[in-house]
Amino acid sequence: MNLFAYLFQDWGQNRQNFKGQLVLFMFRLVQAVNKYTLTKIIFFPYLMFYRFFVEWLLGIELPRKLHIGRGLSLFHGQALVVNKGTVIGEYCVLRNSTTIGHKKLPDGTFSKCPAIGNHVDIGSNVCIIGDVTIGDNVIIGAGSVVVKNIPANSIAVGNPARVLDK
Repeated sequence: MNLFAYLFQDWGQNRQNFKGQLVLFMFRLVQAVNKYTLTKIIFFPYLMFYRFFVEWLLGIELPRKLHIGRGLSLFHGQALVVNKGTVIGEYCVLRNSTTIGHKKLPDGTFSKCPAIGNHVDIGSNVCIIGDVTIGDNVIIGAGSVVVKNIPANSIAVGNPARVLDK
């Protein structure tokens, strides 16, 4: 994939959402810069600008080491926090006030971060914490707290999140 296609890979999923397009363009550019030590040195001012603008001003924490598949959609990207160890699949949707990351264990260490499959739709105010796996084609309802694995092709809601029967 050429650099131009890489930078604009999320553009179509965020039609009529300029903020989502801008944030994801800047995120993909940060990822491209982060690949080599020389580019990190040359583009250090951009790395700092990204942190200031996206994280501090817009309130969206998408760290440069985060792995996200193509086609991510950001809806109302306020108060969005994703830990750098999280893996997010292709064509996922993230909404506002969502937190995704590890949790502190009783022994003082931290768990692994979540692994999220492809085509996962995450509602607003969702917390996904700990070493959990979310399968493909999953919908997580607004306000859910996910602390256990969610199988593919399911809908999860509640605190703690439970899978709805079909």
